[in-house]
Amino acid sequence: MHELGIVVHVVDMVEKAASEHHVTKVMELDLEVGEVSTIVPDYFRDCYEWAIKKTTYMQDCKLNLIIIEGKSYCRSCRKTYRTTEYGKACPYCGSYDTYLITGRDVTIRDIKAI
Repeated sequence: MHELGIVVHVVDMVEKAASEHHVTKVMELDLEVGEVSTIVPDYFRDCYEWAIKKTTYMQDCKLNLIIIEGKSYCRSCRKTYRTTEYGKACPYCGSYDTYLITGRDVTIRDIKAI
């Protein structure tokens, strides 16, 4: 379960930002999670709920996971397609000369604090 390591890293980043900006409390965290990032949202939420109990600023912080669609680009026909439906092969031309353009990352989108 690699979700715990990612959660700890994200919580550490948010706690550091909260301290540097002299906030009282972090109320909400919007986190973009790519659908092909290998993160299981339910596991991530469970780890998050455990991790925030030990924080200074995030103890009641609501987590909003925003799932980012996995999209790939085909170099042969120059079209994009949904990665989770078709995988490596382009559904338009059948080429395997493709690469992932979105859906792999985990990104903090927004932090709401008081």
